[in-house]
Amino acid sequence: MGKNEKTPITVNDIEYNVEDMTETQKAYLNHVQDLDRKMGNAQFNLDQLSIGRQKFVELLAESLENPEEVEEAEVVN
Repeated sequence: MGKNEKTPITVNDIEYNVEDMTETQKAYLNHVQDLDRKMGNAQFNLDQLSIGRQKFVELLAESLENPEEVEEAEVVN
């Protein structure tokens, strides 16, 4: 961006320029952006955990249905 260009953001359907904000408002914005990143990371981790859990449920169900096919070497702790 050039020196005269401003950075717009939208809050509650109203557009504001970051450069026109007070230092306190910029701090609030930084917190919001950081929390958005953390929430995205938490959702990514939750997705991985959910899929992993589902796979272990499938493995458990399979081993209960066919116990003779499951070997001790397959057990993961």
